[in-house]
Amino acid sequence: MADEATNPETEKSAADHDQAVDNDERPFLSHLLELRSRILKSLIVVVLLFIPTFYFNALIFEFIATPLLAHLPEGGTMIATDVASPFLTPFKLAILAAIFLAMPVILHQAWGFIAPGLYLREKHFAMPLLVSSIALFYLGTAFAYYLVFPLVFGFFASVNMEFVTWMTDISPYLDFIVKMFLAFGLAFEIPIATVLLVMTGFASAESMAKKRAYVLVGCFFIGMLLTPPDVISQVLLAIPMWALFELGIFLSRFATRGREES
Repeated sequence: MADEATNPETEKSAADHDQAVDNDERPFLSHLLELRSRILKSLIVVVLLFIPTFYFNALIFEFIATPLLAHLPEGGTMIATDVASPFLTPFKLAILAAIFLAMPVILHQAWGFIAPGLYLREKHFAMPLLVSSIALFYLGTAFAYYLVFPLVFGFFASVNMEFVTWMTDISPYLDFIVKMFLAFGLAFEIPIATVLLVMTGFASAESMAKKRAYVLVGCFFIGMLLTPPDVISQVLLAIPMWALFELGIFLSRFATRGREES
């Protein structure tokens, strides 16, 4: 493997590729046309996915509402207090679900637009990072749904006063769910961000490791801003963020060592 890395033919082909990137003289308009084409392709996929997500919006909403419904009092239901909520909330849900499902296609189109401008060595680590970022975002939303939501709603149910009927409006609930999905999905991107900072030379794994105490405080501060005002959800966001930061440092050291050896 080391022989292949030092093979003159391999080095020449990489140099030729990088030279072609530097000598790309396509007019700016052609780049805009390509960007327009890729955005249209992404929109078409979102529209195509919107059709089934809108048709099955009741099932989708029931699925995302399950963690809350499980902790409502017996016979409790969700409500819609706004006149247009029974239509607008499912419509909004269908759009968000379509974008959520289309995210791999959207990111693939973004990669197809950016990749021709990358050097060969940059492509080698950019593609794995792209795939990993998609997987980590979905993993973050799954973590929120299956672990965080049951604990948070269970806590809310336990502190609810007996003379108060706990009924949640579907529109604020959808906003709450989307906010939490985004918070945990983006939090799970921390290893990718850490690796990128190290690979691009903005920081080293050692310098970031020395700042872990500040990072831990920052994780709890971000958890306070992005989650409801309860300790459980803040801790459940802050601790994974810190653990993922440590994972990012480990992966950065591994990636840097592999690049130096090659």
